[in-house]
Amino acid sequence: MALTDDAIAKIRDMIVSGELKPGQRLPPEKELSDALGLSRSSLREAVKALELIRVLDVRRGDGTYVTTLEPDLLLEAVSFVVDLHQDASLLELFEARRLLEPQAAGLAAVRMSEEDLRALRGIVDDVGEDTAIDALVAHDLAFHARITAACGNSYLRGMIDALSSRTVRARIWRGLTESGSVQRTLDEHHAIVDALEQRDPDLVRALVTVHVHGVERWLRRVS
Repeated sequence: MALTDDAIAKIRDMIVSGELKPGQRLPPEKELSDALGLSRSSLREAVKALELIRVLDVRRGDGTYVTTLEPDLLLEAVSFVVDLHQDASLLELFEARRLLEPQAAGLAAVRMSEEDLRALRGIVDDVGEDTAIDALVAHDLAFHARITAACGNSYLRGMIDALSSRTVRARIWRGLTESGSVQRTLDEHHAIVDALEQRDPDLVRALVTVHVHGVERWLRRVS
């Protein structure tokens, strides 16, 4: 494994230094392995590992390319890990969201377009306490994603999206439905939209913090 790790580190250094750029094709396997002082088997294992985390794109019959390296693409692996979380780590996921999401929402308060605000208002108006769980999960994903997308920071958005697992949200909404807390949660969504429409970043940050922390508190009680 150490040889593969060394190969990964060398390819990473080529990307960081700019020797390999996003979208660029890697040199042929023999040429690259000779240049890096690696065995071809170590290089192949490194390429497989970097393909899994979306750093490299292996195109059969064409070659291996560096991906776009966009945050959304690179953080797909984090989303996968989140879906595999254990119950003990669920509260840590919400703690991370509580630290990040209010800041993104505060940025969105001053950067969100009027079109985005209208779309967000439509999202919250389309659901109610009697909405089915699957629709509530879709609503929750769309609501938070729309705000985060408007923050104007692709890295912050990517990290938050990676923490926003559909699996986690389905479990949360199922529990909220059973405990009768759905309407309060939806009311909080409406309040957040009101504050966004007022272009008040401090109020938005406060409301989103309370909103995420409220679900976190509920989880602590039922855990």
